[in-house]
Amino acid sequence: MRRLNVPAIVFGLVLLGAWELAARAGQNSFFPPFSTVLAALWANGGVIAAQIVDTLRRAAIGLAIAVAVMVPFGALIGRIRLLGDIFEPLVNMLRPIPPPAVAPIALLFAGTGDAGKIAMIVYTCAFPILIGAIDGVRANHPMLTNVGRSLRLSRLEIMAFIDLPAALPVIMTGIRLAVAAALLVSVIAEMLLTTNGIGVYLLRSQENFRIADGLAGVVAIAVVGYFVNDLFLRLDRRLLAWHYATTGGAEGQG
Repeated sequence: MRRLNVPAIVFGLVLLGAWELAARAGQNSFFPPFSTVLAALWANGGVIAAQIVDTLRRAAIGLAIAVAVMVPFGALIGRIRLLGDIFEPLVNMLRPIPPPAVAPIALLFAGTGDAGKIAMIVYTCAFPILIGAIDGVRANHPMLTNVGRSLRLSRLEIMAFIDLPAALPVIMTGIRLAVAAALLVSVIAEMLLTTNGIGVYLLRSQENFRIADGLAGVVAIAVVGYFVNDLFLRLDRRLLAWHYATTGGAEGQG
């Protein structure tokens, strides 16, 4: 059973207390106390939860597509030098483009529905996963490849049974970065391509000057994001138990 992170809990309570005191001292309608935000979260909990479910659904679909495509593609690029020479310059050109800049293209080809939002999520998640797969495969010890060849494995078999498992710790790091990016871009995409989701809820709250309601949505996103990250860390520790057992890094995760 995991022990409580007491310093983090105390620090968070201090920040929330400072927020409450500063808001009550300032008496600014655009900076409501945390207690008012909690009341708004309680009053609008059903609506916020329904919107977050839509956001998480799109984020999960986009992340799953990016993982399914970019992990094997990155392994191929890392294994076959010619593919690296062809695709890495393109990756390096596209990677710095921010997701909001892709919104008009997503709108043009996929519309304002789920397809456009998921396309933006896939675009954002693709790069950390792809780079993780490429670097992970290239970092494998050449002896592993020699072992595969001595067993008369084909190039694809070496990639599937040797390269990918050995590169999994680096790939999982890329996926962990992509998990946070998927949730972030899902909210941004909803605000840009408005239909539903927590991003639309935040946008409508801002437009109608419902500051406490909007901050309640932000608090909900933060809490959900924490638990999503914690869930992924647990999955990471389970899948890579063999890795942490040899490196002694299990306690440092999370």
